[in-house]
Amino acid sequence: MAHVITEPCVGSKDAGCVDACPVSCIYGKNKDWLQLYIHPSECLDCGACVPVCPVLAIFAESEVWRSATRVVLVSAVPFVASLVWGNARMKSND
Repeated sequence: MAHVITEPCVGSKDAGCVDACPVSCIYGKNKDWLQLYIHPSECLDCGACVPVCPVLAIFAESEVWRSATRVVLVSAVPFVASLVWGNARMKSND
């Protein structure tokens, strides 16, 4: 099970969790995305990101309440898209 970044992160993007992650599986720090995202297949489920989140937005996937199921699905979209279309579509238009 991976960890998931939920709705409180929208607009915040503090990014302390990015620096705390030992495997660099949190994406979006330098992107114009609404929030940060954890790549589900790269996450070690170590929880290092949880205590550094100032908005308390990171949970183990199994702890995410039913009302946040949409957030879990939306969090997976960038990574599913990369599998379908490749990384070219995930890159910014810089």
